[in-house]
Amino acid sequence: MINTASKGYSWLLVGLLWVVAFLNYFDRILITSMRDPIVSDFNLNDSQFGLLTSVFLWSYGIVSPFGGFLADKYSRKKVIVLSVLIWSAVTLWTGYTNSFEEILITRLLMGISEACYIPAALALITDYHSGKTRSLATGLHMCGLYTGLALGGLGGFIAEYWGWRYGFHVFGLFGIVYSFVLIYFIRDKKEVNQNTINPSELNFQLEKDEISEKYSVKEILISLFKLPSFYLILFYFAVLGMANWFVAGWLPTFLKEQFHLDLGTAGISATGYMQVGSFVGVILGGIVADRWAQKNPKGRVNVMIIGFCIGAPFLFIMASTQMFAVAIVAMLIYGLARGFNDANLMPLLRQVVNERYIATAYGFLNFLSTIVGGVMVYLGGALKDANISLSIIYQIIAVILLLVSLSLTWVQIKKTNSP
Repeated sequence: MINTASKGYSWLLVGLLWVVAFLNYFDRILITSMRDPIVSDFNLNDSQFGLLTSVFLWSYGIVSPFGGFLADKYSRKKVIVLSVLIWSAVTLWTGYTNSFEEILITRLLMGISEACYIPAALALITDYHSGKTRSLATGLHMCGLYTGLALGGLGGFIAEYWGWRYGFHVFGLFGIVYSFVLIYFIRDKKEVNQNTINPSELNFQLEKDEISEKYSVKEILISLFKLPSFYLILFYFAVLGMANWFVAGWLPTFLKEQFHLDLGTAGISATGYMQVGSFVGVILGGIVADRWAQKNPKGRVNVMIIGFCIGAPFLFIMASTQMFAVAIVAMLIYGLARGFNDANLMPLLRQVVNERYIATAYGFLNFLSTIVGGVMVYLGGALKDANISLSIIYQIIAVILLLVSLSLTWVQIKKTNSP
């Protein structure tokens, strides 16, 4: 029997979801490092190839708030398990597609199924972790995303040696099997509370459950969108999504063309270096923010602002340099800044909005971020077809990101919430 009330379980949960986070990003990003064979196989132009990522992001964004709502209202566990099972089946199907239209459909379905995972997973992790470990636990989970991004760059090598379909077959099957492992090990915090609750607290718990069942979309929208700070975080996350998804969608191509790299080297370079920086960033940023937040409620937001005040200029440098060694350093530092952000965004959100709606709130962030990110990925392909350099677009994004990061200074922290 699993002792879900122990501190050990709260960290076991992070480990279990780390694997899911890896698959979440690996499966979605695999396609970007396989550009050449996919373009050749389906006879695509750059706009069509960009559309494969854009369609994923648009469907992902539109469904994210609904996935968060389901996790808040019903069960984070069920949402997570079904999400993994469905997107893994779609990943397997991707390896068998025979036309551009069919692969476009798989990307659409992958976006829908993956949209439900992140809001539910981050909400569940922060359910189990208090303010003293919240940023670190969130950051360690985000390491799984970075690993997926980093190893997603291996898609170029997989395509060169075994064909581009092979990776989708292997990791799709693995995800299907792993979803059944999660059924046994994952427990909702609500479920744990009901099993361990004292008799004197039973009426209070029943009242909470009754309130939960009465969740309405109107109630949630009023609660979230009456907060000016929520609008600031939405705006910030939209710009961050524009930057991160343009990096994810076009950096392999940019490095290949800018520094004359082969497909495999460009793919692993585009994902590997940035993720190394992000690994360091989520751990360092998580530890610093957890300690700073105990003394200053704005400690987490301060860590995020400092991160991008350092990282955004290096994104600009990466886009401007002709020296690959300089680009590597720039990618490492930008990754560090992204790690500072990823370790603290969900914990910050819990300091701003009503915690009953935390997964839904994060779903709205994903919605706006991925819609804007999808537009940017598609626009990048269209501009590239028009012979506009990717480096110019990266430079513009870096400047915007730096300016918008400073807007977080005005986010108001609720005094009643634990840091």
